[in-house]
Amino acid sequence: MNNHEPQRQALLGMAPPELLAVTARLGLPKFTAGQIARWLYVNHADSIEEMTNLSKAARQRLSEEYEVGNSEPVDAQRSTDGTVKYLFRTKAGDYIESVYIPDGERATLCVSSQVGCKMGCTFCMTGRQGYSAQLAVSDILNQIYSLPERDRLTNVVFMGQGEPFDNTENVLASLRVLTSDWGFGWSPKRITVSTVGVTAGLKRFLDESRCHLAVSLHSPDPQQRAVLMPIERAYPIEKTIALLRTYDFCRRTPSRPAEGTHQRRLSFEYIVFGGVNDTLRHADALLRLLHGLDCRVNLIRFHPIPATSLHGAPEETMLRLRDYLTSHGVFTTIRASRGQDIYAACGLLSTAKQQAGHH
Repeated sequence: MNNHEPQRQALLGMAPPELLAVTARLGLPKFTAGQIARWLYVNHADSIEEMTNLSKAARQRLSEEYEVGNSEPVDAQRSTDGTVKYLFRTKAGDYIESVYIPDGERATLCVSSQVGCKMGCTFCMTGRQGYSAQLAVSDILNQIYSLPERDRLTNVVFMGQGEPFDNTENVLASLRVLTSDWGFGWSPKRITVSTVGVTAGLKRFLDESRCHLAVSLHSPDPQQRAVLMPIERAYPIEKTIALLRTYDFCRRTPSRPAEGTHQRRLSFEYIVFGGVNDTLRHADALLRLLHGLDCRVNLIRFHPIPATSLHGAPEETMLRLRDYLTSHGVFTTIRASRGQDIYAACGLLSTAKQQAGHH
């Protein structure tokens, strides 16, 4: 029977028009599409067999060519601080990671959007892994759908493996499922998508979604950023910021007194590397770069990955940067480190699993 598994298409991730096309093709009544959507996105059915208000014949017909498209995690590592790193297997047989981070009333899931990544950032384990494949919409959503703690989730961040706007179509489709009335019905404020600044995808996201945005910055100096993040050469941070200035998280000005709802949050991620990007000169350059943008900066401690010369900055450096930026009008926080004992930073678990599969 397993030989037929790959031929069956995932229903998870399909929007109402796609589900209508499925029912039309199978000769099922139109209303069946709505029933399937409800079973998927409200009831979280694990199988077509569970969809009991579909006739037995309809379920049988559906099962021949389709499946829900969900699959349980194949591995989990638990941290002493409650963080859990899950390993999922995709429909195509690759491995990806998601990290569940409980924090008091909040519980955040960090999801992946690709297998590996093309961006090649020098400080990132997934970048070392190289790029293998795009995640299908069902693979992106399955990380939430099949999460053991799904009902406790308050937030989802697209900050796992891969660059979301290098897989724009599938990421946007998954955001539609998460935020639509016919889907999970979440507020877009519960979701943040992170990017290094891939412009075409970023522009579509800004136009088609209301979710929060986080931009990986890591240095305000273009030459230095290009060393840390080769993608700077293709997508200069200055051009990314020029694009962001045309959207409504910019501060109100006399010429645009109340334009937009100002509900979408814009943040910049800044990993602090000791002796590299951690001086007040860098902070001044950052203030010039972000001047006039209504945004926040998240300073992130660097936890070394194997075979890198980069290292983290001392706590007093982190505090000095935070206080300096905040006192100059840019709200800045230091992100709490989580899951260090399980290497919660992306890429380590799936890299090992991927390599084991090749031997």
